[in-house]
Amino acid sequence: MKLITALVKPYKVDDLRESLLEQGLTGMTVSEVKGFGRQKGHTELYRGAEYVVDFLPKAKVEIVVDDSIVEDCIRTIQEISNMGKVGDGKIWVTAVEEVIRIRTGEKGTDAI
Repeated sequence: MKLITALVKPYKVDDLRESLLEQGLTGMTVSEVKGFGRQKGHTELYRGAEYVVDFLPKAKVEIVVDDSIVEDCIRTIQEISNMGKVGDGKIWVTAVEEVIRIRTGEKGTDAI
Protein backbone atom coordinates (compact mmCIF):
# COMPACT_ATOMS: atom_id res chain seq x y z
CA MET A 1 0.00 0.00 0.00
CA LYS A 2 1.08 3.57 -0.62
CA LEU A 3 0.16 7.00 0.71
CA ILE A 4 -0.09 9.46 -2.17
CA THR A 5 0.16 13.06 -1.03
CA ALA A 6 -0.46 15.83 -3.52
CA LEU A 7 -0.32 19.59 -3.13
CA VAL A 8 -2.60 21.14 -5.74
CA LYS A 9 -4.43 24.37 -6.43
CA PRO A 10 -7.60 24.49 -4.32
CA TYR A 11 -9.97 24.91 -7.27
CA LYS A 12 -8.76 21.59 -8.74
CA VAL A 13 -9.91 19.45 -5.79
CA ASP A 14 -13.48 18.81 -7.00
CA ASP A 15 -12.34 17.72 -10.47
CA LEU A 16 -9.66 15.56 -8.88
CA ARG A 17 -12.17 13.94 -6.54
CA GLU A 18 -14.55 13.09 -9.38
CA SER A 19 -11.80 11.57 -11.54
CA LEU A 20 -10.36 9.49 -8.70
CA LEU A 21 -13.83 8.22 -7.72
CA GLU A 22 -14.32 7.02 -11.31
CA GLN A 23 -11.15 4.93 -10.86
CA GLY A 24 -12.60 3.21 -7.81
CA LEU A 25 -11.04 5.30 -5.05
CA THR A 26 -13.02 4.88 -1.83
CA GLY A 27 -11.80 7.84 0.20
CA MET A 28 -9.49 10.81 0.45
CA THR A 29 -8.48 13.46 2.93
CA VAL A 30 -8.21 17.11 1.87
CA SER A 31 -6.67 19.86 3.99
CA GLU A 32 -6.37 23.56 3.28
CA VAL A 33 -2.70 24.47 3.62
CA LYS A 34 -0.38 27.34 2.76
CA GLY A 35 3.14 27.18 1.45
CA PHE A 36 5.62 28.18 -1.20
CA GLY A 37 8.07 26.55 -3.55
CA ARG A 38 9.56 27.88 -6.74
CA GLN A 39 6.54 30.15 -7.09
CA LYS A 40 7.85 32.17 -4.10
CA GLY A 41 4.58 34.01 -3.45
CA HIS A 42 3.48 37.22 -5.13
CA THR A 43 2.65 40.89 -4.58
CA GLU A 44 -0.94 42.06 -4.23
CA LEU A 45 -2.57 45.47 -4.09
CA TYR A 46 -5.11 46.24 -1.35
CA ARG A 47 -6.62 49.73 -0.98
CA GLY A 48 -3.71 51.25 -2.81
CA ALA A 49 -1.02 49.56 -0.71
CA GLU A 50 1.20 46.78 -2.04
CA TYR A 51 1.93 43.81 0.16
CA VAL A 52 3.73 40.50 -0.33
CA VAL A 53 1.92 37.20 0.00
CA ASP A 54 4.67 34.77 1.04
CA PHE A 55 2.53 31.69 1.56
CA LEU A 56 0.08 30.69 -1.15
CA PRO A 57 -3.11 28.70 -0.54
CA LYS A 58 -2.94 25.07 -1.62
CA ALA A 59 -4.97 21.91 -1.06
CA LYS A 60 -3.23 18.89 0.40
CA VAL A 61 -4.83 15.69 -0.88
CA GLU A 62 -3.95 12.42 0.84
CA ILE A 63 -5.05 8.99 -0.37
CA VAL A 64 -4.01 5.50 0.66
CA VAL A 65 -4.22 3.05 -2.22
CA ASP A 66 -3.28 -0.50 -3.11
CA ASP A 67 0.01 -0.81 -4.99
CA SER A 68 -1.86 -1.92 -8.11
CA ILE A 69 -3.47 1.50 -8.72
CA VAL A 70 -0.69 3.86 -7.61
CA GLU A 71 0.45 4.76 -11.13
CA ASP A 72 -3.12 5.33 -12.34
CA CYS A 73 -3.82 7.67 -9.42
CA ILE A 74 -0.59 9.60 -10.00
CA ARG A 75 -1.39 9.95 -13.71
CA THR A 76 -4.88 11.25 -12.88
CA ILE A 77 -3.56 13.80 -10.39
CA GLN A 78 -1.03 15.03 -12.97
CA GLU A 79 -3.62 15.29 -15.75
CA ILE A 80 -6.14 17.18 -13.63
CA SER A 81 -3.67 19.47 -11.84
CA ASN A 82 -1.30 20.36 -14.68
CA MET A 83 -1.87 23.89 -15.95
CA GLY A 84 1.68 24.16 -17.28
CA LYS A 85 2.60 26.89 -14.82
CA VAL A 86 4.86 27.28 -11.81
CA GLY A 87 2.82 26.46 -8.69
CA ASP A 88 0.82 23.56 -10.16
CA GLY A 89 1.92 21.46 -7.17
CA LYS A 90 3.80 18.34 -6.14
CA ILE A 91 3.06 14.66 -5.64
CA TRP A 92 4.96 12.31 -3.37
CA VAL A 93 4.45 8.65 -2.59
CA THR A 94 5.22 7.01 0.74
CA ALA A 95 5.13 3.33 1.67
CA VAL A 96 2.40 2.38 4.15
CA GLU A 97 3.17 -0.58 6.38
CA GLU A 98 -0.30 -1.10 7.82
CA VAL A 99 -3.81 0.33 7.75
CA ILE A 100 -6.38 -0.56 10.40
CA ARG A 101 -10.06 0.39 10.31
CA ILE A 102 -10.84 1.43 13.87
CA ARG A 103 -14.54 0.43 13.83
CA THR A 104 -14.13 -3.14 12.56
CA GLY A 105 -10.47 -3.95 13.13
CA GLU A 106 -9.98 -4.80 9.44
CA LYS A 107 -6.36 -4.57 8.31
CA GLY A 108 -4.42 -4.01 5.12
CA THR A 109 -6.23 -3.42 1.84
CA ASP A 110 -9.53 -4.49 3.44
CA ALA A 111 -9.31 -1.36 5.61
CA ILE A 112 -8.79 1.06 2.73
